Amino acid sequence: MHVTMVKKRLASGEPCRKCAQTEEMLRQRGLWDRIDEVVWAAEDDPTSPGMVLAQRFGVEQAPFFLVSDEGGQVTAYRSALQLIREKLNPAPAGAPASARGRESAAAAAAELELAEPQEILRWGLERFGADLVIAFSGSDDVALIDMAVRTGLPFSIVTVDTGRLHPETYSFIEEVRARYLVEMMVTSPDPVPLEAMVRRKGLFSFYQDGHGECCGIRKVDPLRRALSGFRAWATGQRRDQSAATRSSLPVVEEDPVFVGVDGPLVKLNPLARWSHERLWDYLRRENVPVNPLHERGFASIGCAPCTRAIAAGQPERDGRWWWESDGSKECGLHAGNLARRVG
Repeated sequence: MHVTMVKKRLASGEPCRKCAQTEEMLRQRGLWDRIDEVVWAAEDDPTSPGMVLAQRFGVEQAPFFLVSDEGGQVTAYRSALQLIREKLNPAPAGAPASARGRESAAAAAAELELAEPQEILRWGLERFGADLVIAFSGSDDVALIDMAVRTGLPFSIVTVDTGRLHPETYSFIEEVRARYLVEMMVTSPDPVPLEAMVRRKGLFSFYQDGHGECCGIRKVDPLRRALSGFRAWATGQRRDQSAATRSSLPVVEEDPVFVGVDGPLVKLNPLARWSHERLWDYLRRENVPVNPLHERGFASIGCAPCTRAIAAGQPERDGRWWWESDGSKECGLHAGNLARRVG
């Protein structure tokens, strides 16, 4: 296999910003030596080698990658994450086939119950690499991104743009992207069911009939589509966030809601055992960027109409869907928490 990266050179002579960020990401993940050749597309020269390749393969934006297999077949990859997932991150040498998603989640949970979050996350990244995606909500789960970057191992990130996040959250997501030089998959609701719901029920129906339908359309379905291309995912859930729904949260589990490329996803909750205080000790000590809403009393951050600040000493989830009972304060992404409570 031969991998060519096509980068864009601006008229100023500098590489494009996204090209530089992508190279840095590959270097941080220890994958830069898997790139065999770099070809430049000069912004002011349509005959430059990279521009010729872009025209030949119908690619309009740099960077992009060309992968030649042993038979001479060339495939263009417009996404570095897709390239990592499909070509640059094979199963570790000597690892059994089951190591890519078939391991016993229950056995892993028992083995890792007393492990630190960094150990749990490394366990997942060593087995799944870029096939493990961190679900980033724009809140204090940014700690997982910081920890993952420090391992130097490949990983992926997804965030759901529901269309109703706080302006501060949108800005924070971009701050994290720039700080860590990471690619972030941003997934959004399907406009067809969203528009149908708003047409029938208006923009704030959840205040009358509950948040389930709106969260299903704006959050659960988009994440379901995104996770279908992975084998494992990691969340920022903690047991102390809710006595009603998260007190028995395992550090590793087989996801009862979402299905990946190999069947049920392996779900990691590396922060499960940490308290709010311990998490924030980490964020401050390591100088991790945080959403400015936290400074205004927002402990759990979601969509703007459904999130509010809480008083000192209140449970974190009290700031979410405050008009509903404590036992229903899950949006559907973590429906397994409700199943454990009922069971």
